[in-house]
Amino acid sequence: MTDSQKSDETATDVTETAAPAEVGGTGADAGQSPVTPEAAASDEGAGQEAENQSVENQGEDQSAGDRDNGTAVEESAPAAAAANAPAPGPRPSAPSPAAFASRPKPAAAAPAATTVPAAPGTSVAEASKWGRVEGDGHVYLTIDGEEHSVGQYPGVSDDEALLYFARKYDDVVAQIVLLEQRVSSKAPSTDMQKTVTHLREQLAERNMVGDLRSAEARLDKLAGQITELEKAEKAEHDAVRASELAAREAIVAEAEEISGQDPAQTQWKTSSARMNELFENWKAAQKSGVRLGRSNEDALWKRFRAARTVFDRHRRAYFSQLDSNNSAAKAAKEKLIAEAEALSTSTDWGYAAGEYRRLMDQWKASPRASRKDDDALWARFRAAQDVFFTSRQAANEEIDQEYAANLTVKEALLAEANAILPVKDLAAAKKALQSVRDRWEEAGKVPRADMGRIEAGLRKVEDAVRHAEEEQWQRSNPERKARTNSALSQLESAIAGLQDDLAKAEKSGDQRKIKAAQEALEARQAWLDQIQRSASELA
Repeated sequence: MTDSQKSDETATDVTETAAPAEVGGTGADAGQSPVTPEAAASDEGAGQEAENQSVENQGEDQSAGDRDNGTAVEESAPAAAAANAPAPGPRPSAPSPAAFASRPKPAAAAPAATTVPAAPGTSVAEASKWGRVEGDGHVYLTIDGEEHSVGQYPGVSDDEALLYFARKYDDVVAQIVLLEQRVSSKAPSTDMQKTVTHLREQLAERNMVGDLRSAEARLDKLAGQITELEKAEKAEHDAVRASELAAREAIVAEAEEISGQDPAQTQWKTSSARMNELFENWKAAQKSGVRLGRSNEDALWKRFRAARTVFDRHRRAYFSQLDSNNSAAKAAKEKLIAEAEALSTSTDWGYAAGEYRRLMDQWKASPRASRKDDDALWARFRAAQDVFFTSRQAANEEIDQEYAANLTVKEALLAEANAILPVKDLAAAKKALQSVRDRWEEAGKVPRADMGRIEAGLRKVEDAVRHAEEEQWQRSNPERKARTNSALSQLESAIAGLQDDLAKAEKSGDQRKIKAAQEALEARQAWLDQIQRSASELA
């Protein structure tokens, strides 16, 4: 076995069996066990705050044991281990819901560290590069060419004393490794810079043996990476917050749009359901969404609450007015129903039918009640009408049976009247039509269904006789005859004058005058022919 292996084995045995006292500290402080990577991993799994608290407590305990290097404390290893066993500390409290709510939501959850890779333990040979032991366990650190006293471990070999202080350095390196893993996995950066500061303070106390400059350089690199991680988290948090703010703004804007609708045009069932959905969305965002800041949330909530208040006020006013209108409509239609029911037993068929038409017009002009009430009121009104019109129909059917014989007589008279057409002898036609009329009135009424057909047939014959009579009058009108004779005389006189003008024009040989006289003469002659035909018809 080499000397280096012997030193490593000795150092391991010393660590497991005793925790020696350091110069300048009490038994409890000097016996503080170094934090191992496994313990640090356990703290990480329990929560970020617990890890930071553990690191701070360990640093304070180590600092207290290493401040004074002037007095040596000698204790046996077993006694020191028993006296300096670390007392169990209080369990770290879980982060509050408010702390979770205030944290920005990452785009993807960072993988949780289940194990912490332990930094390789420093060997005696490696430790000897950075420190030495002198006298009765006094240990010195060499850094930048200068030696610093880090403490004393009396009563053990030089290798054991050196490795004890090297393991302190290993503990710091283990925490640096843990922090590097958290940074590389993009874990939440909360308190990372605080951890870097704390580890720098531990290294600055110079109470350990190892490559402190290398550890400080790693901490410098971590500080820059943590700064970039914080910027990325802030940018992501700002983006999530902006998105959440836009979502809340959309909720408020839609609520304000709904509340700003004209109450008379609002679909209350749909709008009420949508307003309730918006309120549930608001509560869900308030419960699980990113916090927007008190001023933003208060301002948005005031707008949202105001919109809901206006909507509820409009809805209550609308339905209150609707109830009032419904009551008025019911009262008006109840009055019409009372009149309809009073008329339902009337046998004055013509008067009652007219009254029902009037009531129907008023019903159509009346405001509508609710669908349920309006349907029930209409059923009552229609029932009263049905009673009356059913009774009238029965009475008409009975009357129609009585009038069936009259229909047979009038159909025969209508056939006799149609035989008059076409009118050739006006006097004979008028005499025959008057005979039909006299017997038509004596025949009496016919069934209602046939009344229009029968009356229209007789009216057709009457119109033909009247038209023939008017034509005869036009032909024998004395005034028309006088006007026709006067026109004939004037045209004949004009034609004689035009004939003289044409003879003169032909004698003079003036073609223009000849043409004008011929055209005028032809026109007058055409008029004369037409009037002569009319006069012959009148004659």
